[in-house]
Amino acid sequence: MKIGYSFWGFLGNGITDTPDGGRSHRQPWIDALLARGHDIVFLQADRDRLEAGDTVTSPYAFNTGLPDIDVLFLEWRWPIEGRNTTPCHTPGHTCDLHRQSELLLHYTAYRRVPTVIWDKDRQLRADSIWRRNPAVAVCEAALEPSPGARTLLFPVDDRLLAQADPNALARRPREVPLAYVGNQYDRDDAFDRFFAPAASCFEHRVGGKWPQTGRWPHVTFLGRIPFADVARLYGSALATVLLLPERYAAAGQMTQRIFEAVLAGCLPLAPSSIRHVEHFVPEELVARSGGHVIRRITELKKIVGTRQHADLISACLDRLELFRLSRQVDTLETVLDSITSTAGATR
Repeated sequence: MKIGYSFWGFLGNGITDTPDGGRSHRQPWIDALLARGHDIVFLQADRDRLEAGDTVTSPYAFNTGLPDIDVLFLEWRWPIEGRNTTPCHTPGHTCDLHRQSELLLHYTAYRRVPTVIWDKDRQLRADSIWRRNPAVAVCEAALEPSPGARTLLFPVDDRLLAQADPNALARRPREVPLAYVGNQYDRDDAFDRFFAPAASCFEHRVGGKWPQTGRWPHVTFLGRIPFADVARLYGSALATVLLLPERYAAAGQMTQRIFEAVLAGCLPLAPSSIRHVEHFVPEELVARSGGHVIRRITELKKIVGTRQHADLISACLDRLELFRLSRQVDTLETVLDSITSTAGATR
């Protein structure tokens, strides 16, 4: 199929001062779709070239017009005041939302092109007209998606899973007991409860955009770090805490941070409030309070480099099977078959 793919982010490392969790998985995801025989054209601006100065070469193609496509695939964008809701060409404006509206109007509404909305941030309104359109499939990166939506998880490259060696990862020096990479967005309560108490007890590092940190004067915030440094930070840390906004935790939606950490040998402690937490980490790494995080890290420090340490990393790697790239591509192709059949019957 020829897939018109809309995303607002980067295929490569991009620039430091921007949020884009998709960088951890977008390029392998696209490459896997191409390997399955799909033809892909990107329908948003080439931010790798325009903002990061990186040249994205063949087989990638960008088209800011309205080319003929078989399927429209959207990494869903939503209104962000002062950014994509302002008039075009005003200072600070990004045109991702305007472009998405143009694509939906032209392809989905007028031409009834089968459309997949990947609501990666759980921002699509429950009463959205697109949820009721039979030619539209809504996918969410959650084990318990919204009514009518389908599960499409963030993918981890099969090759990375094959290359991961728990014994080698356990032997790596761990300079700090605790680290976290991610932005503040809607994570204050989880940070307060699970990370901040442990940060009082252990050396730690926090990378990401945290503009309001006054309530945690004891925490070491590094600010945003280059995407290429994420693996290095996790590779230097013994453990992290999987901090999720409540809307993610309630739906069993895990972010890409879990495989960024585990593939670097950083053990992920997961709050017990996360729905289906047992699918993400072994019982030994489930935390029920900040005090529990402190006790877990204290115990982990005693086993660094041992067989027990390697076994825990191995157990975490096993749980990444849930996110395996080839499995997610299979899921998407099933969705594509379903909506193209539906669209064909209704045209």
